[in-house]
Amino acid sequence: MRPLQIGITGGIGSGKSLVCKIFSCLGVPVYDADSRAKSIMTTDGILMGQIKSEFGSLSYHSDGTLNRDYLRQVVFSDAARLKKLNAMVHPRVASDGEQWAAGHSNQKYVLRETALLFESGAYLRMDKVIVVTAPEHLRVKRVLQRDPQRTHAEVLTIIGNQMSDEDKVSRADFVLLNDETELLVPQVVKLHQHFLGLADSLN
Repeated sequence: MRPLQIGITGGIGSGKSLVCKIFSCLGVPVYDADSRAKSIMTTDGILMGQIKSEFGSLSYHSDGTLNRDYLRQVVFSDAARLKKLNAMVHPRVASDGEQWAAGHSNQKYVLRETALLFESGAYLRMDKVIVVTAPEHLRVKRVLQRDPQRTHAEVLTIIGNQMSDEDKVSRADFVLLNDETELLVPQVVKLHQHFLGLADSLN
């Protein structure tokens, strides 16, 4: 039996990781695509070869770890090269995610967390999609508290480079508002019950 695949995304500072922790506390397996991508980039021989071929041997340190500073300089200032890197990484992460989901066939549903759910096309493989939203001023405040090395301007630039909340919400099946006026836990529990019921109705 294949568990329901629920995708979850949200812009930086929206609180999607917090939402995932709540789902995890309810016993739902969570696949963190962004963390897995970092791991796969240093363990997947095919992908490592592609990255070295495209961006040079300096992409990796001599011990095999990713040279993030170098890649950041090479890729993130060039939209075309960033797109090329994502085109290499996303299919490998997608394959890894499918294997992970298959290993949780005893679950009614699993959660797949990724920042680029829509941009990567991963949403097409999901049964339902959750978008976590929050007002921009709150998102900036949270990121600055979490990452004190960042500046206000840097956070605004990151937000500006991401797909807008309006676009995400227009594609979502469910929206969780994390604006500190409505408690998150009851919102998540309500969705959890919905997904359990949906899974039961399909099996």
